[in-house]
Amino acid sequence: MNVLAVNGSPRKNGNTAVLLKHALQGAEGQGAGTRLVNLYDVNFKGCVSCFACKRKGSQCNGVCAVNDELKEILQYALTCDVIILGSPVYIGNVTGEMRAFLERLIFPNISYNEGERSVFQGKIASGFIYTMNVPKEYMEQLHYREVFVQNQMLLQLFHGVSEILTSNDTYQFKDYSKYEASKFNEPHKAKVREEQFPVDCRNAFEMGARLAARG
Repeated sequence: MNVLAVNGSPRKNGNTAVLLKHALQGAEGQGAGTRLVNLYDVNFKGCVSCFACKRKGSQCNGVCAVNDELKEILQYALTCDVIILGSPVYIGNVTGEMRAFLERLIFPNISYNEGERSVFQGKIASGFIYTMNVPKEYMEQLHYREVFVQNQMLLQLFHGVSEILTSNDTYQFKDYSKYEASKFNEPHKAKVREEQFPVDCRNAFEMGARLAARG
C-alpha cells in the first residue's frame, strides 16, 4: 500500500502542508508507505500539447511523454494505491503549479476513443485538500465547490473513490499588523486557528486513514 501526497502550496510548512502531513499519518496508521512531494521544488511545466500520449501505437501508458523533473513523480503516482493532493485557493482556483500537475497527470489518461472515458487500467483512490482564507459561507457563494467537484470527477478517471476536504478561514500571516489587510479580523483568525484548524487536521488524518483502508 503506497500513498502519495502532493503539496501545491509554495509553503512547505503552511496550512496545506500541515494537513497533508496529517493525512499521511492517518495512512501510515493503516500500514501504508507514504511520500510527500512539494511541487514548488520541482522544475516542470504544464501540458505542452504534444499529443504524444494520443498517438496510435503510443507507449506512454498514461504517463506524460515530456521528460523533465516531474516525469518520475508521475510514473510513481500511477503505481500508487492512493493519491492525496493539497492546494491553497488562489483567485478562486488551485495554484498554477497544482493546475499544471493535474494537466500532466490527467490528460494522458483521458481517452479520445468513442465509448471510453479513461485509458487507465488500475484503481487509485484519491483525496483533495483545499485551504482558503474565505469562510465556508463565502466559499459557497463564490461557487468554489464547482471547481472542487470538477477536479473530483477528473480524479475519478482512475476508477477509485475520491474525497474532498476544505479548510476555511485560514490564518495567513504570522503578524497581521505588517500587512494591508484591514478587512480581516486578526483575533477572529486566531480563534479559528486555535479551535477549527485542529478539527481540520483530525479530518485530514481520518481521510488519509479511510483512503488507505479502501485503497
